[in-house]
Amino acid sequence: MSRRVRQKREHSWGEKTNISSETLDCGSLASATISGVDWTTLPDDSVIQLLSYLNYRDRASLASTCQTFRLLSSSLMRFNTGAVVSLSPRCKNLQRLKFHAAGSVDALVSLQARELREISGGFCRDITDVALSVIVARHEMLESVHFGPDACERISSDAIKALAYCCPRLRRLWMPGVKEINGDAINALAEHCRKLKDVGFVESDNIDEVALGNLNSVKFLSVSGTRNLKWGSAAQVLSRLPCMVCLDISRTDVNLSAITRFLSSSQNLKVLCALNCPVFEGEVDSNTMQSHKGRVLLTFLNGIFKGVTSLFADNSKNVTDVLQYWRRTKNRDKNLDEIVVWIEWVFSYSLLRIAENNLKELDDFWLTQGAAVLLSLLRSSQEEVQERAATAVASFVVIDDENATVDCQRAEAILRGDGIRLLLDLARSCQEGLQSEAVKAIANMSIDSKVAKAVAESGGINILANLAKSMNRLVAEEAAGGLLNLSVGDDHKAGGVKALVDLIFKWSSNTDGLLEHATGALANLGADEKCSMEVAVAGGIHALAMLARTCKFEGVQEQAARALANLAAHGDSNSNNAAIGQEAGALEALVQLTYSQNEAVRQEAAGALWNLSFDDKNREAIAAAGGVEALVALTQSSSSASRGLQERAANALWGLSVPESNSIAIGRQCGIASLIALACSDIEILNMDGVGRMALKHVEEFVTSFYNPQTFHSAAASLVPNALAQIAEAIRILEAGHLRCSGAEIDSFLRMLRDPSSFTLPRGRHAMHHSSLLQNAGAPRVLRATAATSTAPIQAKIYAKVVLRNLEHHHEVSIQL
Repeated sequence: MSRRVRQKREHSWGEKTNISSETLDCGSLASATISGVDWTTLPDDSVIQLLSYLNYRDRASLASTCQTFRLLSSSLMRFNTGAVVSLSPRCKNLQRLKFHAAGSVDALVSLQARELREISGGFCRDITDVALSVIVARHEMLESVHFGPDACERISSDAIKALAYCCPRLRRLWMPGVKEINGDAINALAEHCRKLKDVGFVESDNIDEVALGNLNSVKFLSVSGTRNLKWGSAAQVLSRLPCMVCLDISRTDVNLSAITRFLSSSQNLKVLCALNCPVFEGEVDSNTMQSHKGRVLLTFLNGIFKGVTSLFADNSKNVTDVLQYWRRTKNRDKNLDEIVVWIEWVFSYSLLRIAENNLKELDDFWLTQGAAVLLSLLRSSQEEVQERAATAVASFVVIDDENATVDCQRAEAILRGDGIRLLLDLARSCQEGLQSEAVKAIANMSIDSKVAKAVAESGGINILANLAKSMNRLVAEEAAGGLLNLSVGDDHKAGGVKALVDLIFKWSSNTDGLLEHATGALANLGADEKCSMEVAVAGGIHALAMLARTCKFEGVQEQAARALANLAAHGDSNSNNAAIGQEAGALEALVQLTYSQNEAVRQEAAGALWNLSFDDKNREAIAAAGGVEALVALTQSSSSASRGLQERAANALWGLSVPESNSIAIGRQCGIASLIALACSDIEILNMDGVGRMALKHVEEFVTSFYNPQTFHSAAASLVPNALAQIAEAIRILEAGHLRCSGAEIDSFLRMLRDPSSFTLPRGRHAMHHSSLLQNAGAPRVLRATAATSTAPIQAKIYAKVVLRNLEHHHEVSIQL
């Protein structure tokens, strides 16, 4: 899929620069052609990627060559206190700042950009009254302050009063989750901020609704999600606001009486947004609630898009996406533009919160309206709206976090609406916040197999692999999560291996979630033979062994052990099994993980040792590393554990028991008693489900194919090696690895069937003696009867004929002797 062309924005060379602290507006380099290379053809984010490979000194030197490179280089700087202290003397022209990382608030306090007009960002829980007061005191030119969508839990009315006193030019203020906004704070805004036009006090516990009536300059007001409002008095005072054009009361307990008052009494009100208001929706008849006196009521009841459509001329009536219709319209009305921009803003906020709550009663809404609105918001020109819409998509498709379950109907509704292309385009944005949320949505939706296939076919794996290289930990972690979900499907189990391995080395500490995603993806990929070789070539064995040795986070330990187990499961087709054994400290780490307090870690470690024990050298090394003692201890302590843990512990001991020395060691450690105890337990050790049943089905097919009467009779009569070889080739057991049989054991079994001189072990020295005992006991007569009966199972017939033929052979040899 071709790369989306984003809207270009020119850098203003003669005016004050409007930049972000972490990210810049995207565009093309407006510089001259140098040495035949047209730099103007490169988008800014491509140059930023190139600059990221330079060290700080070289980057600083390049930044000094021209203003364009200086602006782009600044986007690579980490926004922390040290960076801000360094920048402060040189950032007097900074006008717009957006932060999107934890710890940014401390850095903001050190910033002194006197011309700063706009500040916005997330991680609002870090912002305190003191921090906000210092920030606004140093930046009295502020016109817009927007925090969210997470709650400003540590901000109180005192900080809002300080903002009002210090920033008289304030035009826009959005603060979610302030616990209480009292009358003094609101009155201070009304008195000192006479240009205040757009206010959002959302998800607050308590707002003085009477004081809100003093905000005479406000055109756009949102109290969405706010509790404890007294709607009788609120409707009375708010309906008298002289400038109010749009009011958002979504997700509140507003009643029909208050809404009727707003629609009938407000002076200039054009749009009343009341999404997901249960009290009102329970009182009103959707057929009787239409627009009133040219005012538009936006609710779930009469259709969101239908309500927005009534703002436009008649030629918009038949459009599917009215917001997209507006974006494409030329010669738009400026006042209407303001309204639609605000509608997108409040829609994105409310739908995000509704998606996070994931109420069962809204299932029908998401399929009939919600998914379509989210798709439209993904097309918005407002980056914050796009980001919240992507987050909402990531949330609303998931119906069970614990079991990673998605609602396939919701996910496929986004898929049908071209949502995968939209999200992948947003993932390629140069804005890191938008990247991480878009990738999170892609990752969650990819749990659905149809969506995962569409993502892979749209080039999503390469996009995620590139984002996994990001210097931003959140972006890299979400990209790894996307690759993890995509690695489950057999149709698209490829790609991203090198990026995942590099992630482990790049973020080897204090990034537990990222490492768990990366190792989980490698574990899934390692289950495929071809991909397992790619993992090994990319350095995956070394990376996983390092995590098994050093990481203390149980989730990473579990996935690292599982990945090593899967890589070792292809011992007959590649050298990964032996390679893991040769990796320094790998076997010792797995042995130590069997002592973990976490059952899942113990189970995966035992499974890895089980698979690795199919290699002779590994068996010796595991025993030398204390593997026998560890596994015996594991079997002794797992009497009440899960069936999976018991199975793997027992089979790992079985794998180690082949050398006589290991068998003796198992006995000395009292391993026999614990194995007998497991055998007598209520838990069945052998898991017969899934691939196990499939493997046994192939065994049955093997027996059936062996019993071709003509082929069997010919081979048994002639004992010609070539004929026996043909039978051996015809009866190859598919998926024998799932039966936990090594190649040597299968070969031993086949040689036993082929060898005419033994029916116990190949060329067994006691074969003649056993034959004589069976002859004397009348075994040939019983075997002939069994082979001839029509009621005996075919397997019994075959076995009877094999043994009978061997008895006859040994009897003939005995007579000749």
